[in-house]
Amino acid sequence: MGMKTIDIENLTAQSDNVYETVVVLSKRARQIASRQKAELDEKLAYYEGFTSEMDNLRMQEEQAHVSLEYEKCAKPTEIAISELEENEIYFRNPDKEEELSRALPG
Repeated sequence: MGMKTIDIENLTAQSDNVYETVVVLSKRARQIASRQKAELDEKLAYYEGFTSEMDNLRMQEEQAHVSLEYEKCAKPTEIAISELEENEIYFRNPDKEEELSRALPG
């Protein structure tokens, strides 16, 4: 798998802060990884409880197939970056909103 060059200025267009962008991407990647793990666990849970020796080898092969399919999926970080590039991630900074509300007269 080759590496892709990422345009940092394009990524920081929404926040104007590299570190804030990294935090947003890491939080979103964790959300995606959690969802993918839950999906994998759900698929593998099907195979629990099969004890027959004859079915055991076939079940192991199917479990391996499911695991390999999971590994072929795009990595959570790649998905998060793609979503940010396509403006599919909404985020806000409550601290900045608080500062703005203090600065506004009224």
